[in-house]
Amino acid sequence: MLVAIGSLLASCEKDNYDPPSSQLSGRIVYQGEPIGVEHSQVPFELYQFGFGKVGAIGSSISQDGSFSALLFNGQYKFIIPNGQGPFKWKQTAAGNPDSLTISMSGAQNLDIDVIPYYMIRTPQVAAAAGKVTANFKIEKIVTDSTARDIENVTLYINKTQFVSGGDNIGNAGIDGSAITDMNNIHLEVGIPAITPTQNYVFARIGLKIAGVEDRIFSPLQKLSF
Repeated sequence: MLVAIGSLLASCEKDNYDPPSSQLSGRIVYQGEPIGVEHSQVPFELYQFGFGKVGAIGSSISQDGSFSALLFNGQYKFIIPNGQGPFKWKQTAAGNPDSLTISMSGAQNLDIDVIPYYMIRTPQVAAAAGKVTANFKIEKIVTDSTARDIENVTLYINKTQFVSGGDNIGNAGIDGSAITDMNNIHLEVGIPAITPTQNYVFARIGLKIAGVEDRIFSPLQKLSF
């Protein structure tokens, strides 16, 4: 009986670890500017070694480019899997995603640099006369042998703050091959009837890169009308 009780107490002690309490927060950025993506569609992985378990702690980047995770103190490897995100993530010589070492000892805020294929510059978005208009520029960032073409660019509007190809009440776009001047692009989309009625919409511009699943987005804007 004493042996059984002792084993039970030892088992309870092993199971009752304190929960993780160190908050890792940050942004995916290019030269200090956050990279906008589609909500919950660009994953990242964290690995902590030395505890007999090497499975990934997985989560996703928010649409404004921010991320967060609640962790134990210790060393972690941060990875964005191959083929994820509208940007280039560093790779090993073997073509596998390289990792960034993060040392946690209490809360930490960290910006992580990536190289986007394109950036949407100086977006001017406004609502008037039953439509939303957008004027903006596109800057090509990757110009070497790994450069990719623009498949299309789309202006999305929605009645909530989640705005993307999967979350919108209206959109209008242009094919990349039809863009004649990347310094002067204009898009407009009509505002449909909204139920229940509201006098505002949210808008973002999304750029689709050829051969890349995820779009890069301009910052979210709330437009009253």
